[in-house]
Amino acid sequence: MEREQEQAGAARRYWSEEGYTDGGVLRRVDPGSIKTGLLPELRDIRIVDCDTHITEAPDLFTSRAPAGLKNRMPYRRRVDGVDRWCVQDRDFGTFGGNVIDPEGNKLLGRLAFPTLEQGHPAAIETGARLQVMDDMGVYAQVCYHNSGVTQAGSLMSLNDSELAQAILKIYNDAAAERQVVSGQRLFTLAHLPIWDKAALEAEALRALELGLKGFVLPDVPERLGIPSYLDDYWTPFLELCNERGAPINFHLNAGIDPTSLVWQGLAFEQSLSVVATMYSIGNAATLGNWMVSGRLDRHPKLKIGLIESGMGWVPFALEALEHQFDEMLPSKAHLLQRRPWEYFADHFWVTYWFERIGPAELLETLGPDKVLFETDFPHPTSLYPGVQQRVLDTLGDYDHGIRKKVLERNAVALYNLPF
Repeated sequence: MEREQEQAGAARRYWSEEGYTDGGVLRRVDPGSIKTGLLPELRDIRIVDCDTHITEAPDLFTSRAPAGLKNRMPYRRRVDGVDRWCVQDRDFGTFGGNVIDPEGNKLLGRLAFPTLEQGHPAAIETGARLQVMDDMGVYAQVCYHNSGVTQAGSLMSLNDSELAQAILKIYNDAAAERQVVSGQRLFTLAHLPIWDKAALEAEALRALELGLKGFVLPDVPERLGIPSYLDDYWTPFLELCNERGAPINFHLNAGIDPTSLVWQGLAFEQSLSVVATMYSIGNAATLGNWMVSGRLDRHPKLKIGLIESGMGWVPFALEALEHQFDEMLPSKAHLLQRRPWEYFADHFWVTYWFERIGPAELLETLGPDKVLFETDFPHPTSLYPGVQQRVLDTLGDYDHGIRKKVLERNAVALYNLPF
C-alpha cells in the first residue's frame, strides 16, 4: 500500500504544480520567423526531430474504451482552473507541457498553460502538428507522452491490471493510427505493462506488429517493485528487441530526484533551471548501468536511445567509466567483453538541442552516427522558434553528408524509419 500511495503521489506531482498556474512571461514570436520551410543549406535533408511530445486528447481513452470499461477510463477534470487527468475520481496529474499558444507565442517561466485550449492545437491535433513541422522545416518527429497517465507507476497504483492494460493498448493503438494518418511522419513510441511479464511480452510484440518503432522504459524499474534489468524477467523482451532491431528509450533519468538537490528557498523558476539540468546529466547513470550489467554482451544488437539527454556530458562519462573499469572492477571486468567506448559505439544514441559546444566540438569524438537532433516541442526548453538557425549554428562547419547523418539518417537507423 505504501508503494501504491507513493506511485499515486508521483503522478499528482508530475513536474511541479506551480508550473501550471497563471503567470509567466509571454515571448511574442513573429509568425514570419517560423514559416521558413526548409532552408537551402539543408537541401534534400528530411530533418527528424527525435524528442517531441504529443498531448493525449482529453477524450482519447473514453472514446475508444470497451463498453465495460468506459466509465473507468481517464478523463479530463478542471480543478482550480487547471486541466487534469482523473481516473475514477482520483487525480492523475496534469496534461503535461505546452507553452506555445495558438498564435505561436511562447510562454516563459511556466511548464504549460493552465488549460488545453490556451495552448497550440499542434500539441494534440495531427493536422496542426504537421503544419507547424512544415513551417519549421521538420519532416518527421519521434513523439513521447506528455503526461503521467500512461506511466507504469501511475497505472500500477490503480490495482486494476485489466484497466491499466486497456489504457496502454488504447494509447498504443492511437499511436499507430497517428503514424498512418500523418503519412509516416509522426512516430509515437509504445508504452508497456511492465508489471506483468506475460502482458509485457505480448503487448511488445503487438506494438511492433502495429508498426510502432520502439519502446519507452523506466531506467530503474525496481523502484516500482519490478525486477531490475539484471533479472531474467526481462530476457524475452530484450531478446525480442535485439532480434527485431527495436530500440528501447530512456527519456531523461527518472531514477533520480533532482528536487532533492535544489536549495530550499529558491523560487520556482530558479529551482526549475537546476532540476532540468540534473535530469539530463542523470542519463550518465543509465549509460553506466547498462555497460557494467553484462546485458549488452548477451544482446549484442540491442539499441538504446538516451533521449532529451544532451551530448556534451558523454565523453566525460565514458572517460570516467574507462577509468573505473580499470580501478573499480577488479573481480568483474573479465566478465565484460568490451570497453565503455566500444559499448557506446555499438549500442547507444544521444540527442542534442540547446547545446552549441557539443555538436560543434564533440561530434567526431562520439562518432557522427551516434548523435540525433531534437527540439523538445512544445515543452518549455524547446528550440521553438528558430530550429533551423540552431542547426546551422552547430552543424554549419560540417559537410552536407555529416549534416544529413545527424539530422536524418541516424534517426532512420535507430528507429527503422520508412524513408
